[in-house]
Amino acid sequence: MEKEFNPNDIGIANGNFFGLQQTPQQAAINLLPVTWDATVSYGAGTAQGPEAILEASLQVDLFDPYVPEAWKVNLGTLPFIPELEEMNQQARSCAEQVIAALEEGNDPDPAALQRVNELSEQVNAIVYQQTKAQLEQGKLVGLVGGDHSSPFGAIRAAGEQFGEFGILHIDAHADLRVAYEGFEYSHASIMYNSLQQVPQLKRLVQVGIRDYCEQEDALIRRDDRIVAFRDAEVRRRMYEGLTWGKICDEIVAALPQQVYISFDIDGLLPAYCGGTGTPVPGGLEFAEAEYLLARISASGKRIIGFDLCEVAPAAEGEWDANVGARILFKLIQHTRWSNMKK
Repeated sequence: MEKEFNPNDIGIANGNFFGLQQTPQQAAINLLPVTWDATVSYGAGTAQGPEAILEASLQVDLFDPYVPEAWKVNLGTLPFIPELEEMNQQARSCAEQVIAALEEGNDPDPAALQRVNELSEQVNAIVYQQTKAQLEQGKLVGLVGGDHSSPFGAIRAAGEQFGEFGILHIDAHADLRVAYEGFEYSHASIMYNSLQQVPQLKRLVQVGIRDYCEQEDALIRRDDRIVAFRDAEVRRRMYEGLTWGKICDEIVAALPQQVYISFDIDGLLPAYCGGTGTPVPGGLEFAEAEYLLARISASGKRIIGFDLCEVAPAAEGEWDANVGARILFKLIQHTRWSNMKK
């Protein structure tokens, strides 16, 4: 006989995030782990992020003073996708060849580049189909990556299911590169691809960005779908007296009624995510990110899905995974809360 769940007890390693007991069939929100980091351009390891977060999640206390009965989230965990490990290894091997050639000033092997793009398309299709199947059953999906290319299929499926929506994009990077390094579905191209290929996406609100190229800056300035709260500008305004609460008012106001949240862990200060692929000085405090999520769920807007990407297990210790697990729990809570009020 299954023991009744007690949120005050130790987390049970039952294969589910946070040790919760719901099956995917019973759940209202299902987490989809995507172990993919083929196109990372600096530090690798984010493919191991979902497993590390899963393990660390058992140490998270399932209580939040601002979200009533946060542990009653009715959360399920979808199975890890077994074929992704081999696909990722193959694609990563080819990607490393491409990147090495580019860094040496040479043309990459077209066959290696093509293979990465082919495998990336296959991953997008798998994620799309799995997300679509859940959405058609009336469930919401939170994707746990993996590099930031991982959620493209989920974003596409959300657009088809819910219609017009906006993305809140928390990240150090703008991710508006066009086929960065030749990879059509690069982690650095996720938002460009979403704007180009997901017609239901009407607004992209970026928070925390502080490392981007001239081409990306030009796109931000000319595309009126993009609203960028650049980290340097946000900090300048705060230093001159504006509160984070007032800036959050502006962020929330820029978002449409339906919101998908795409959270790259490097949107936080590197002290919280030193193992991530491309850490950048600056960024949000954990409490600032938590406050922003709470403001969105309290605003009356509906969170229709989310992803958490680029968490990589640290070489020593579990700090990155612990932070990732806690951000994940906040995303889950506020997604649930925003939908309960509809």
